[in-house]
Amino acid sequence: MSIVVTGATGQLGRLVVDALLGSVPAERIVAVVRDEEKAADLAERGVELRIADYGRPETLADVFGAGDRVLLISGSEVGQRVAQHAAVIDAAGAAGVAQLAYTGILGGDDADFELAAEHKETEKLILASGLPYTLLRNGWYSENYTANLAPVLAHGAVVSNAGEGRIASASRADYAAAAAAVLTGPAEEHLGKAYELSGDTAWSFAEYAAEVSARSGREVTYTPVSAGAHLEILTGAGLPRPFAEILVDVDRAAEHGALALRTGDLTRLIGRPTTPVGVSVQEALDAS
Repeated sequence: MSIVVTGATGQLGRLVVDALLGSVPAERIVAVVRDEEKAADLAERGVELRIADYGRPETLADVFGAGDRVLLISGSEVGQRVAQHAAVIDAAGAAGVAQLAYTGILGGDDADFELAAEHKETEKLILASGLPYTLLRNGWYSENYTANLAPVLAHGAVVSNAGEGRIASASRADYAAAAAAVLTGPAEEHLGKAYELSGDTAWSFAEYAAEVSARSGREVTYTPVSAGAHLEILTGAGLPRPFAEILVDVDRAAEHGALALRTGDLTRLIGRPTTPVGVSVQEALDAS
């Protein structure tokens, strides 16, 4: 029986493998990747590589084995993910895996923003498959904001159409630790469950701007704008319109409280408090 991580060379996937290596022997871990060269460092650490592509179902035929515990990390190609995820679910079902964990999105069926649509459809496919499942409904990653601080510092402003909305974010490593806990803990504790994962504290964009300002030593303020104005700013900065529209819609969801949900599930799974957004800000500044 192996622990299989799909999308293992992605930002979340690598952190999941790191977390797994801290608790189980490398020979029990399988990394499913598209590019073997990008995963060379994982192979050097003793992790087995299997080459497959969500978008090519035929490559998934021999990826899973009976009794495997599998983490399906959601794909990154918006608009194609339902079909891609369906191919993985079908392959996992044919193999008879013991657990299929899926990284969905906070709120599940109640999530009211466009980015959640494909996650909702994927969850329906998982439930219909009859596979033993665990749903990891990840909230927002702090790195979604801290990874691109350069324009914030350059303009001295955090710009958002979220108004006074709040976001209970956590670090990507926190979510990876939760996935590893679910894949290595007693399966009976996690099967058939949906975890709503988010940070312990919900912050506002004004508070985030103040955190960036305090840690960078530069004056940074929060500039609330309308959804239309934000879309123009993002596209004017060179972002493709479809991606910009997603960001604006996410901010709208934050304004209405959809990303502020705090259940404590993430803290319980990882056995410690979640990483404060200020720590992620500092890490980003130190790395820049």
